[in-house]
Amino acid sequence: MLAISTLAWKSLKNRKATALLTVLTVAISVILLMGVERIRTQAKTSFANTISGTDLIVGGRSGQVNLLLYSVFRIGNATNNIDWRSYEEFSQHRAVDWTIPISLGDSHRGFRVMGTNHDYFTHYQFGSRQHLELAEGREFDGLFEAVIGVDVARSLGYKIDDEIIIAHGLSDVAFSRHDNLPFKIVGIFKPTGTPVDKTIHVSLESIEAIHVGWESGALLGPTPTKAELETLDFQPNQITAMLVGLKSRIQTFALQREINTYPLEPLSAIMPGVALHELWGMMSVAEQALMVVSVFVVVAGLLGMLSSLLTSLQERRREMAILRAMGARPRHILMLLVSEASALTFVGIATGLAGLYALLAIAGPIIQQQYGIAIELTMISSYEWMLLGFVQLAGVIIGFIPAIRAYRQSLSDGMTIKV
Repeated sequence: MLAISTLAWKSLKNRKATALLTVLTVAISVILLMGVERIRTQAKTSFANTISGTDLIVGGRSGQVNLLLYSVFRIGNATNNIDWRSYEEFSQHRAVDWTIPISLGDSHRGFRVMGTNHDYFTHYQFGSRQHLELAEGREFDGLFEAVIGVDVARSLGYKIDDEIIIAHGLSDVAFSRHDNLPFKIVGIFKPTGTPVDKTIHVSLESIEAIHVGWESGALLGPTPTKAELETLDFQPNQITAMLVGLKSRIQTFALQREINTYPLEPLSAIMPGVALHELWGMMSVAEQALMVVSVFVVVAGLLGMLSSLLTSLQERRREMAILRAMGARPRHILMLLVSEASALTFVGIATGLAGLYALLAIAGPIIQQQYGIAIELTMISSYEWMLLGFVQLAGVIIGFIPAIRAYRQSLSDGMTIKV
């Protein structure tokens, strides 16, 4: 067996160009396979880490996916709002550690506007319990100040001290804009890879102030000026949802049941992790599509290796005949070609893994900076080892095709050295 391995290695060295191309074909297949798998798992992890450290999300009575979509992903609209008195009651509940009120409904050039308070900057977490950080500026403090996500700043070219006009509702058209009440940008968040990047954050009081005169859903008369509104005190009457952090997670189900059966108004309390799992299940088609793509990539790479081996086989019939003349048996010929295919596959896998980690090391910081998605250089998981094992096994099986053909040719050629 050792002699066969040595002979296979020398044979590959003699055909360096062909062997190198075959290794590169397998390596590229492995890079794409493992890259797609890493992207799939990182996307799933990033999706699951959109919100972290929050025990309950509370909103008007609704399905948990709908509540998750509008409160976390800013997609869709709430079925109903929460009365401010209900918010205050649960924020002071003995089991509650902190709450973050959220008020949605306005927009700016396609980006959602969210009203909240300073607890958002303190308690909101994403990823592995990462807190929000400002890349520039400070938190909002005045009535008409805004902190924007990095995608808003990049897409619209905004910077600190620029002024923006918020529109009433989700349709940013001229008649719905609060033109006389511009907001000054005072802060820009660092990338998070979450909907925070696409959100404009203002205070709850600001949301109330810009809607003075819009109580019926449309502007019925002149609104107070910015200077006049800044002299008034505003307190929300309603909010869209609230995020809740508990003192102990043991109390999660008890508080959830208490909120869901709240007698003063219909409310829903959901656990983000459960809702995210349900939502990801609805999006599993995309995950399966990525897996299918990766499988076809590997199949294409292995077929390329098969084509290379079959092409070179005809040229090697004289070599096979000489080996037979020197005493090699047909099974030795078969083992020789299978060993070559196995070696090419193994080296291709090793090269592909090295290339993958090199690409991740180079591209990781760029992706983190540009998109806020952290691609970690983790060890190969058991599932990835299984995928690589299947690739190696497939390479060995592919090697049997030209090996069996050479086996039969060596029997028919014998020692006559036909070419």
